[in-house]
Amino acid sequence: MRISDITRLSWDQVRRRKVVTALCAAGISIGCAAIIIALSIGESAQVYIEKQMNSYLKMDEITVTASTGAYAGGGASTADEDSLQKGKLTKQKLDIMRQIEHVKAASPYQQLNYVETMTLDGLTSQIQTEIIGTDIEMLSAFGNDINQGEATNVLGTIVLNYGATMGFIDEESKRKIREQIDANPYDETVYQQFEKLNRVPGALYQKQIQLRSSSPDGQVVLSGPLRVIGVLKKPAGVSDEQSMYDKKGYVSLETAELLRKELKLGSDEQEAYNSIIVKVDNQAKIEQVEKQLQKLVVTTRTNLQQKEQLANEFKIIKAAALGIGVFILIIASISIVVAMTMSTYQRRRQIGIMKVLGANLAQIRNMFIIEAALLGLLGGLLGVLFSYWIVWGINALIYNLSGEKDSVIIFIPFITIPIGMAFALATGILSGIYPAISASRTDALTAIRRD
Repeated sequence: MRISDITRLSWDQVRRRKVVTALCAAGISIGCAAIIIALSIGESAQVYIEKQMNSYLKMDEITVTASTGAYAGGGASTADEDSLQKGKLTKQKLDIMRQIEHVKAASPYQQLNYVETMTLDGLTSQIQTEIIGTDIEMLSAFGNDINQGEATNVLGTIVLNYGATMGFIDEESKRKIREQIDANPYDETVYQQFEKLNRVPGALYQKQIQLRSSSPDGQVVLSGPLRVIGVLKKPAGVSDEQSMYDKKGYVSLETAELLRKELKLGSDEQEAYNSIIVKVDNQAKIEQVEKQLQKLVVTTRTNLQQKEQLANEFKIIKAAALGIGVFILIIASISIVVAMTMSTYQRRRQIGIMKVLGANLAQIRNMFIIEAALLGLLGGLLGVLFSYWIVWGINALIYNLSGEKDSVIIFIPFITIPIGMAFALATGILSGIYPAISASRTDALTAIRRD
């Protein structure tokens, strides 16, 4: 008998034994779908978390700081002065960094302090804003898109992020809320009212604001007026609750120097930057660029370690999910063994006739193994179909519960489909080995006489 004849006979048995085929295929399809869905959820969750990490931790950026012991504006002993000077972040080093291959952008950062922001008409933000001196024109290169206005290094101007425009109220309302909180510290409605006010964005574009801070001697100091020339867009996937606690104001380095003197922040002399952020055009080139930066006698820091740790954790999750799917397939294989063994007993006359007509043991074994493989293949195809339906239902549920277009969406990576199919096919073949051997050992004359 040719392999095509054996396959045709096996397929004929699969079509004729509808109940057995349905039960075996259903068990395999559940196991196959479980493997595909489990791997898909693990992969989707990893992609989503990496996306969030890249949004907050900037996985494609390198933070460069002064070499150990060399801090901007810090002093040093005479013996260490040369090494400290070499380790500082200077404009010359910044220019060199921008010329390094795969560096998309490099911008200096001068963190000033957290201060209160207030408008000239008496509205004050309830949460302090972090003031950062940088190259304003480089903001867009680091993913900070402008919603209103423009980003230019004009003296006496400031660019606010979305969160820094929220929560401006007058002093009287602010005092009343504090009194209510002091009088009823456990009243949830008061805190909800407080948070509601903090989530309201204000129209600050082209308005003038002032910064208020406390000097080291305890005195309250005010900066000169700063005109808001730009407001950044709200980051994608970030809620208003998160934005109201993320308040940043960006000023030029020249403006930062004036503010530092006005608000009495730090020493009188500031010779270098606090840090330089380097953006790389490809995450795969992070290590290569980092090695080049370290030749400039600086300290570098990336977030690749968190990404590697996350990948290792998800490997464990995927392995556990794969184990669950394999366990379900093992249960399904038992049903196939039972069904095929019963089929062997019921078809012993057919087996006897095939032997009398000249079929050898290998051909009979192959017929049962191919039949089991067809059951596995059919179950795998159904499992792929079920997995798409289930994932569609999960995505619909997530969307309805979150109500956001950028909510977590589960997708099925292409690689999971052949993995699920391979496990389903292997389950069918392995489950058919014992019935196939049992069928091949059937005595032909005895089987014909009994039937």
